[in-house]
Amino acid sequence: MSSDVKKLIHKYMPDSQMSRFGKIFTDTTEFMDIDHSDVIQLGNEHFLVLKNEQERRFGLVDPKYWVKRVKHLESGQPQILKLAFYETFPMHIGPFEIKCYRSPRKESRILELVKGDMRFMQGYSKNDISGNNVRVLDIIRGKRLDVVVHDIPVDHKTYFHEYFPDILEKFIGACEAISFLHRHDEKHGDVRRDHLWVESGTGAYRWIDFDYAFELYENPFGLDIFGLKSILVYIVGKANLTMQTLLELGTEKSILNTLNSDDHSVVISNRVVNVKKIYNYIPNSLNNILMHLSSSSSVFYESVDEMLVDMNKSLKEIRSL
Repeated sequence: MSSDVKKLIHKYMPDSQMSRFGKIFTDTTEFMDIDHSDVIQLGNEHFLVLKNEQERRFGLVDPKYWVKRVKHLESGQPQILKLAFYETFPMHIGPFEIKCYRSPRKESRILELVKGDMRFMQGYSKNDISGNNVRVLDIIRGKRLDVVVHDIPVDHKTYFHEYFPDILEKFIGACEAISFLHRHDEKHGDVRRDHLWVESGTGAYRWIDFDYAFELYENPFGLDIFGLKSILVYIVGKANLTMQTLLELGTEKSILNTLNSDDHSVVISNRVVNVKKIYNYIPNSLNNILMHLSSSSSVFYESVDEMLVDMNKSLKEIRSL
């Protein structure tokens, strides 16, 4: 089989210095067996596997063996292939236990729905010979939103007054993109700050990774809304505001002593969402949105559109400061 791969490489990459040639895979079921220098064939298209993608969270590197960085041999373009991978797990938010699972078909539907809409990653899907749904994705050149925010080299007050208004305006546009999905009865499913990227050059905010789905009968879109609020808390605070982070930032003990469980997130209990207690120049209109995520809140947004109304009002107030 390696001779077939060698012929393909010599045909489409005649200047390649590759010394190892793998196998051609037309069936991606056993994705753990597919590695560097192998070729995945989908119909008449061929994709040279360069490496497995990795996810970096909480300081750890987690290989994603079902996600391959590839080169599309016919065009020479670098792309990402997401192979069919299924998992189910519970998530707890307050009193609710939410069943979450991966659905390649769901991500495929969304890719078709958002084709040409650059608020989202772009791509298409194809089945391999065994019927496994493979998504072929264009690579977004840029950085995660949280990395962009974290790397702004100013103190929080300067950040809030000089940078945050534009960031909030763009984030509102990203929330409108999620509202668009909901109007079409689709969920993003995994709204996190590392799934919202800032594209280099354009500065556009773009969502990635749509293969998670969930069952929350109280509000079918509730988990997406919780995710958006968690991102908002981060970009307002310019960090995950935990007691450890606040100590590292040199927050006065008199402020820290005022914090209690009511000021923390209902989703991640060690994160402070009552940001106004830390930075008193945060307007009430903005802080009230954040407090919808607190463990003390008995009222939650029923839709992204409700949240958008409050964010737009707050943005108008912040720009007038």
